[in-house]
Amino acid sequence: MSQPNSAALALTSTAGDAASRRRALLAACSAHAIHDGLTDLIYVLLPVWQAQFAISYALVGLLRGAYSGSMAGFQLLASRAARRWGRTRLLVGGTALAGMAYLLAGQAGGLAMLLAALLLGGLGASTQHPLASTMVADHFEAGGGKQALAQYNFAGDIGKTLIPALVGLLLTAVSWRVSVRLMGLVGLGAAGFLWWLIPARRETAAHTAGAIKTEAGRGSSAGLHALLATGVVDSAVRMGFLTFLPFLLKSKGAGTAGIGLALSLLFIGGAFGKLFCGYLGARIGMMRTVWLTESATSLLIAAEWALPLTGAMAILPLMGLALNGTSSVLYGTVPELAGAGKREQAFALFYTGTIGGGALSPVLFGRLGDVAGVTSAVMALALVLLLTLPLSWRVQKGLTLPR
Repeated sequence: MSQPNSAALALTSTAGDAASRRRALLAACSAHAIHDGLTDLIYVLLPVWQAQFAISYALVGLLRGAYSGSMAGFQLLASRAARRWGRTRLLVGGTALAGMAYLLAGQAGGLAMLLAALLLGGLGASTQHPLASTMVADHFEAGGGKQALAQYNFAGDIGKTLIPALVGLLLTAVSWRVSVRLMGLVGLGAAGFLWWLIPARRETAAHTAGAIKTEAGRGSSAGLHALLATGVVDSAVRMGFLTFLPFLLKSKGAGTAGIGLALSLLFIGGAFGKLFCGYLGARIGMMRTVWLTESATSLLIAAEWALPLTGAMAILPLMGLALNGTSSVLYGTVPELAGAGKREQAFALFYTGTIGGGALSPVLFGRLGDVAGVTSAVMALALVLLLTLPLSWRVQKGLTLPR
């Protein structure tokens, strides 16, 4: 009688683990979509706020930097706080805080209150990347983690597309204050949904065995540092190229509508690249995928400069796939290099570095563009990206260290 009972218990446990994994992935994807959508919504609102509060372009930049700077700066703190108060509480609380920040922004009567709201929103958003990524990695430790992180990465682009577009439509019918308050309510609703959806953390035999394996020496500090450097270079080139692309296309004769279409083609390719390259990395390995995507990106950047407008537009979906796809492979490698119990910290460090690199890149390469011209800046981006090839080789060495 004991064998059938044991088999039934094992079957029930397996089914429960599968359901828990699905709930964890859905929760992480939902959090990523909401937070990335609320973050990029600021781009839609900046021209409205400039007109409303009669502010300079420097102050417009300050508003954008307040949200992203607060988000980047508090990620490491969020990962540490999760150990004390729990991942679910921090992630739900951060989502609620981002929602409340938009409610506060909708009440703003001046620049000071709006700036405070954006700083508060960035603080709430700082919880999402390290905690949701770690939740996915933990629940898929037994297998399929890279593919799951690729789906999580893809969900962020869905949020970036839907929420700003929705508010763009709302602004044709209602005031910006009403639109912003509605998004605040969406954030609060998402927090309640996550509280219900996130599965309770529980130790399974497989998870315990995995933790023991990690404790035995799975982490690689040198490999993680090389991965961070790879991510910083990749993010810096991506954001630098996005900054120069409109000017490059304009020099080929593209108008405002053409540039808008070009960015749409690039972002569509990028969204699917995040999903596709995560699966590709699981099949052929991290280093081969990075060498393939980064080499292709470097060549395509050069092609964007050399081709006429029609050809440059035609290759943009492929450019987006290669340009954005690498990030999924890099995210999926973080859990393999993080030491025992340090996934939140590793993800926080990785996201802080990549966001920081992406923020500094337009400034540095923009200065190069001022001095040497757009062409020189674009070609410099293509060359700098090749630094990821030896860096990814160093990452691979960290992955293949004896366990």
